[in-house]
Amino acid sequence: MSKEFNVPPVVFPSGGNPGPTAAQRRFPTAPFQPPRPANPSIPFMSFDVGSAAATTSFPAPQFGGNTIGIGSNFDDELPLLEELGINTKQIWNKTLSILNPFRVNPNLHEDADLSGPFLFLMGFGLFQLLAGKIHFGIILGWVIVAALFLYVVFNMLAGRQGNLDLYRCLSLIGYCMLPLVILSAFSLFVPQGGVVIFGMAAAFVLWSTRVCTRLLVELASCGDEHRVIF
Repeated sequence: MSKEFNVPPVVFPSGGNPGPTAAQRRFPTAPFQPPRPANPSIPFMSFDVGSAAATTSFPAPQFGGNTIGIGSNFDDELPLLEELGINTKQIWNKTLSILNPFRVNPNLHEDADLSGPFLFLMGFGLFQLLAGKIHFGIILGWVIVAALFLYVVFNMLAGRQGNLDLYRCLSLIGYCMLPLVILSAFSLFVPQGGVVIFGMAAAFVLWSTRVCTRLLVELASCGDEHRVIF
């Protein structure tokens, strides 16, 4: 059973005879104009941009030296190396004290650091690399083993009076590697396997041992136990 729906007919206007509604044109309406306030002395309540810009005056921003983050005095700030804990003057003075094995100044090495030892060890590895040997890992590994051995042995001999920590051991051994760094630089220009290179190696090793022992005795004095090490 089907249902029938009554659909009204659709009438299209003919092209030649437009209806009366087609002759009517729509003109664009004016934009929205909000009402102006009754009090003209308040410019920020007005939507008239020209009058607001002309009558409104804002104070110019002032950037003084007391503001945070802007205009700060950079002359009072510390250098970047000092903020990182790297004192170049102290490293240079320690280096000069190592160069004289007979007049070592232990007061300079009371403040331990690892910046200078790291530079010396990297220089040692660089000279070995120029000689055709890649020994960066071996150098760092043996320095750590030597520092651990010195720390354990000294504190076992000193007992409760021992005041030598592992950080100072690493600093002392790192700075005392300077003679070996110089030896590795000289070995690039000396023939290998001769009497000259063996004599230089013995002299530089004794130099490094003498300086390290002297600094260890002066910095970690704990009674008569240091005489065993010396």
